[in-house]
Amino acid sequence: MSAVLCFVFFNEALAAAAVTTFNVVDLGAKPDGETDAAEIFQRAWCAACRSPDPAKIYVPEGMFLIRQGYFSGPCENNNIVFEIWGTLVAPSDYNVIGNDNNWLAFEHVDGIAIRGGKLYGQGAGLWACKDSGKKCPKGATNLRITNAKNVVVTGLLSLNSQMFHVVVNRCSRVTMQDIEIKASGDSPNTDGIHVQLSSDVTILNSKITTGDDCISIGPGTKNLWMENILCGPGHGVSIGSLGKDLKEKGVQNVTLKRATFKNTQNGVRIKAWGRPSNGFARKIVFKDIKMTNVKNPILIDQNYCPGNKNCPGQASGVKIRDVTYQNIKGTSATKVAVKFDCSKKNPCKKIRMRNIKLRFKKKGATASSSCAYAAGKTYGQIQPSSCL
Repeated sequence: MSAVLCFVFFNEALAAAAVTTFNVVDLGAKPDGETDAAEIFQRAWCAACRSPDPAKIYVPEGMFLIRQGYFSGPCENNNIVFEIWGTLVAPSDYNVIGNDNNWLAFEHVDGIAIRGGKLYGQGAGLWACKDSGKKCPKGATNLRITNAKNVVVTGLLSLNSQMFHVVVNRCSRVTMQDIEIKASGDSPNTDGIHVQLSSDVTILNSKITTGDDCISIGPGTKNLWMENILCGPGHGVSIGSLGKDLKEKGVQNVTLKRATFKNTQNGVRIKAWGRPSNGFARKIVFKDIKMTNVKNPILIDQNYCPGNKNCPGQASGVKIRDVTYQNIKGTSATKVAVKFDCSKKNPCKKIRMRNIKLRFKKKGATASSSCAYAAGKTYGQIQPSSCL
């Protein structure tokens, strides 16, 4: 996606608009879901970005087709509100944006609030293409926030993104609250929220239904707080995959508190490739979590290789330590409810388990634990029995 310079679109009509509020319909956008409003939205953004005073972009009810939206700073003010009451709709032809990585993107902004609204990515066509085995575009993320700080996203619904729903990349001080993400349980690569190379990110009170990780945490993530999260279906909350590159920033100070996983592939997972790396994951806390029919409730996998294709087959260099699992209960869909498959060269260290109660869903059977190169301590009730 190429940058768009705001002065290209700024004109006298916009200058005559309300000082602080820019209504996209007043500026010419048609809420019919068919007329491309991308240029109008860009004009509204440029007006708000150039305003020396706090500004609001107002999107009333209705459906607004946006071929692609790129909203870039730096701006004249650090108080911009993007208030959405309607639905933003991506092109129905997935080829239009399928090779552009992003559908809607905010970049180099400081001080923006995105409130409410629905982002309809129309990704089902691309999912079907991928399932057919044909050559297809990679897909676009519904919403990407990059190189930004002091960002608040509230009340947003992201529906059927082609690929990831929300990506936070190279950002600081980002809060996402009351987010809802919906996609089919078999939709490929549709991670709900992905955070990487970012610090001081908070995700609160959010419900995620998708075909991949509900929340994925990439290298360079620091001080991430997640609380009151509902995940399912999906692949759970995953740190990683880590260790894809030899030189990689680590993950630290990550907390997931008060979460529910229902019918997911995984619960809480840390995954790393089996290859040399200077990466790490440390100071991780998973606390007060309920599992219902989860295939892998607690999992560390340092031999990660999806589909067992082109597996490196080496010892993982990622150093995993200081991981706490506390007050986790519920049912496992498989017999092995706790699995720590760590690196022979870099064993998992300082794992703490306190008050774990996971049972195998199958009647009359008992859940078990599996450990390889993992060391730590247990406290309180531990079910299944610890293998640390």
